[in-house]
Amino acid sequence: MPFNIVMIGPPGAGKGTQSERLCRLYGIPKISTGDMLRAAVHDKTALGAEVHDTIAVGGLVPDALIIGVVKERVAQPDAARGFILDGFPRTIPQAEALDGMARHPIIPIVIVVPEHELVRRLALRRVCEECGATFAPFGSGLGLNDPAEDVCTRCQGRLVHREDDGADVIRERLRIFARSTEPLVAYYRDRPTFASIDGLRAPDVVTAALRAHIEQAAGSARAEWDRTEAERARA
Repeated sequence: MPFNIVMIGPPGAGKGTQSERLCRLYGIPKISTGDMLRAAVHDKTALGAEVHDTIAVGGLVPDALIIGVVKERVAQPDAARGFILDGFPRTIPQAEALDGMARHPIIPIVIVVPEHELVRRLALRRVCEECGATFAPFGSGLGLNDPAEDVCTRCQGRLVHREDDGADVIRERLRIFARSTEPLVAYYRDRPTFASIDGLRAPDVVTAALRAHIEQAAGSARAEWDRTEAERARA
């Protein structure tokens, strides 16, 4: 049964790496709002100009703006059988908007990692300034490997530290995340498809835990779907 996965977790929790793995595993697109916004800033689009200052200080883009960006993206043909969201929703209004636009069951998953580990990971990672690919030293916990040279292995672009990965910005991003995510987790917690996953473990172990939950949750969602359809048929 098609489904939509919502990956929730602070910066550095490994959402991007795990989302990429799940994307390949299930054949549905990964939709990263952070990547979309950073690409807009890099390309100097109207959207990029609007969000540049907010991103630079680790702030949250206004709900109405990011909801519109996501709504347009999930309506694309490649998302018809589901998608994996990384970085959205981050607020209750965004979660409510997602409920309204999703065509398949939502599987919300929180990846939990201690703050001291998040700061360490983010200080290590680098990104390609051309395509946005992320790299980090082996053993960083991010499931990524730096190339031998400071060159992206995908497009040969230059690897740099992200503007929002400075120590002060990291701490501000974590504060914002903690403040905004507590009500979001409460919003999803009672759903039978919800799970909290320990992200401090090795990336392969985290992937296995994610896969086990997703497939169990998808089965439960299918059973509920069939029950609802049977009740409609009898009505």
